[in-house]
Amino acid sequence: MLRYLTSGESHGKCMLAILDGMPAGLSIDKAVIDRELARRMVGYGRGKRMAIEADRVEILSGLRKNRTIGSPIALMIKNADHSIDKMPVVLEPRPGHADLAGALKYDTKDIRDVLERASARETVARVGAGALAKILLGEFGIRITSHVIAISAVTAKTKGLGLNQINVISEKSPVRCADPDASRLMCKEIDKAASEGDTLGGVFEVIICGVPAGLGSYAQWDRRLDGRLAMSIMSIQAVKGVSFGIGFEAARRKGSLIHDEIFYDKRKRFYRKTNNAGGLEGGMTNGEEIIIHAVMKPISTLKKPLSSANIKTKKAVSATVERSDVCAVPAAGVIAEAASAIEIANAVIEKFGGDSIGEMRRNFDGYLEQIKKF
Repeated sequence: MLRYLTSGESHGKCMLAILDGMPAGLSIDKAVIDRELARRMVGYGRGKRMAIEADRVEILSGLRKNRTIGSPIALMIKNADHSIDKMPVVLEPRPGHADLAGALKYDTKDIRDVLERASARETVARVGAGALAKILLGEFGIRITSHVIAISAVTAKTKGLGLNQINVISEKSPVRCADPDASRLMCKEIDKAASEGDTLGGVFEVIICGVPAGLGSYAQWDRRLDGRLAMSIMSIQAVKGVSFGIGFEAARRKGSLIHDEIFYDKRKRFYRKTNNAGGLEGGMTNGEEIIIHAVMKPISTLKKPLSSANIKTKKAVSATVERSDVCAVPAAGVIAEAASAIEIANAVIEKFGGDSIGEMRRNFDGYLEQIKKF
């Protein structure tokens, strides 16, 4: 079983992640993790915090000579902006944030205690852990990418683009969008929102390819892989909805028009011509690409703040204004890649077992042979 914990506050000394359950013998290149951390920082509409930080990972344990040894892996990403004890008291909760609910839950008279941990700065640790999971999945030919398909009312047109095309085009886009025309319009929308003191949300897509059929299980509710993926992505700050394949569009179509028909020939074996299910049926992978869509709401910190109430005086006030982004949808896609990678890696470890990468490969290769003979 692959599991992880993160620790740290937005303006604390560092962010930490402990990843337990990685097999021994996996070669780890620190530069790969740093590249993922850098991808999380980019995106048109990000705030000044990203100009301050230069996220780099320090691997504290779990490796010897750059290879995993089977013990828990500890990661540390230092915060350049670490002034938590000097930060001002916050008494005006922001609508849409964890501020008020957190203050009530933990009985704190300073919302700073809540927002320091509720902050999306926490996701830097998740991206570090997800980078390790991506390295593991790469050993089995599994790749994960993401791209932005909508910001505000601007929607990208990417139908017909393959994974490699999406990767190349989106990584050159300031909003990580694979439609250059939509990318330009998205940037204009972000500029407009910024000038108005507002924020924007959007939709991103995660694509996972190379996944064999049979990961996950229908045997118990908590072993269904779509459920585990949805929970992991929903836990990303500001994500308010997750769907697979055609998602909510399925409610508007007849069954005969959405289910992916099954075909067989000697070369392809079992295959589909469509992928409306998004690569998952009955809580298991079916061999097609996993397609996930997620909705990110606009960030709750506004330069022109909404109405609130002071938690001490109870008087009407404007909500507090913290340093924040105008739009973080491009970064959310990278974070969702990490969240997905951890869940897929967990399913791979669960399915193919093994305490070493060599043992896992043997089990994996044996399973592929079994499928070929079916």
